[in-house]
Amino acid sequence: QVQLVESGGGLVQAGGSLRLSCAASRFIFRGETMGWYRQPPGKQRELVASITNDGSTNYADSVKGRFTISANNVKTRVWLQMNSLKPEDTAVYYCNISPLGYWGRGTQVTVSS
Repeated sequence: QVQLVESGGGLVQAGGSLRLSCAASRFIFRGETMGWYRQPPGKQRELVASITNDGSTNYADSVKGRFTISANNVKTRVWLQMNSLKPEDTAVYYCNISPLGYWGRGTQVTVSS
């Protein structure tokens, strides 16, 4: 069983920044992806950004140019730098390892207008 622990959420004004962190109990293997998902109030969970074992990244269109995903060399820790935050970024943010489907418990991000 893999454990994922998120931290770094909070309340921030629109235009501000936050940095989320996820600590994993093991590194990711080839073919696996670490990612950040979010679930806004009353909506479905959606992919925000992901990073593969070889460092390839992918972003949702809504966050391109504002958010940056990064990880340490052994891929046991992944960060999400969120800049120029908007009220619509308000959500619970979850760390994930795919394709096995491991999830953290989430961290709340609230962006006030």
